[in-house]
Amino acid sequence: MPLMVNRLWHMLVGWGTVGVVYQLTDTFQQPGIILMPSFIDRAIPFSPAGIWLYLSFFLIIPLAYLTCPAHRLRWLRNSMMVTALLAGVVYMLWPTTMAYPAFTQNTLSGRLLTRLADVDSTQNCLPSLHMALTVLAVWAVSSTRWKTCAYVLWSLAIAFSILQLRRHLFVDLLSGTALALSVGALLWRLMFVSRSGQKESAHG
Repeated sequence: MPLMVNRLWHMLVGWGTVGVVYQLTDTFQQPGIILMPSFIDRAIPFSPAGIWLYLSFFLIIPLAYLTCPAHRLRWLRNSMMVTALLAGVVYMLWPTTMAYPAFTQNTLSGRLLTRLADVDSTQNCLPSLHMALTVLAVWAVSSTRWKTCAYVLWSLAIAFSILQLRRHLFVDLLSGTALALSVGALLWRLMFVSRSGQKESAHG
């Protein structure tokens, strides 16, 4: 299979699983518990202008699949799938929601945010898959110091935009990051560290 087709296939399976889990849990879960904002949430002013950084999430994920080292593709796909499934369990057993701000801005940013609010779930808040997948994407492409720093800054900008738009609370982002790091580390160990140890034992 050509490398580009292989990359697209991994993205379809990995990211597609996230979409299926997200939609199914939103359809079948019970009404969510309302989460209260922290002082960090209250300190960041609401602004529809954050929609542009927020939507750049839909660039960083494909970029991760299309540009990460080839040997990390399966790790990225599997990490996204496991992260989505575990988040789905939380969404079903402990669904959460929040108080979304009412706004009427007849600007392009305001209209985009209105369209997003119309199609997005009002639940599935904790953990934030938006944040979790961003963390996994940054991990997958990390290599040189400058490239890693650039992607980390991009991910932080996305995180800020999520809070700025009131799509999630800070606790959602923390839990999404923790989930991604835990799943990613476990699969990294299983797929790379354990395998290299087995090879060394075989050669020894």
